[in-house]
Amino acid sequence: MAITMTEAAAQHVNRSLQGRGKGVGVRLGVRTTGCSGLAYVLEFVDETGAEDAVFESHGVKVIIDPKSLVYLDGTELDFVREGLNEGFKFNNPNVRGECGCGESFNI
Repeated sequence: MAITMTEAAAQHVNRSLQGRGKGVGVRLGVRTTGCSGLAYVLEFVDETGAEDAVFESHGVKVIIDPKSLVYLDGTELDFVREGLNEGFKFNNPNVRGECGCGESFNI
């Protein structure tokens, strides 16, 4: 099982952590919501839990809880700029469908 991050995503997270002044990385998870069932959750992490899986890409740690890992295995976290918009993009090979607004997905 593995979670990866592009260099662009790692740079963005690293800048955010430095601006925040603390943190060991970011937590990527899923929660039940939306039309399709699941949505991504991304938040800063100050300390990891005993059951967390920790992956490192380009010097930045991505922390995943055990329940989310089954939905996120193989996911690549990217940071993209498209026109005036920028944000994280989740390249998840497990996704079978997404809602029309792009806020949720199913596996």
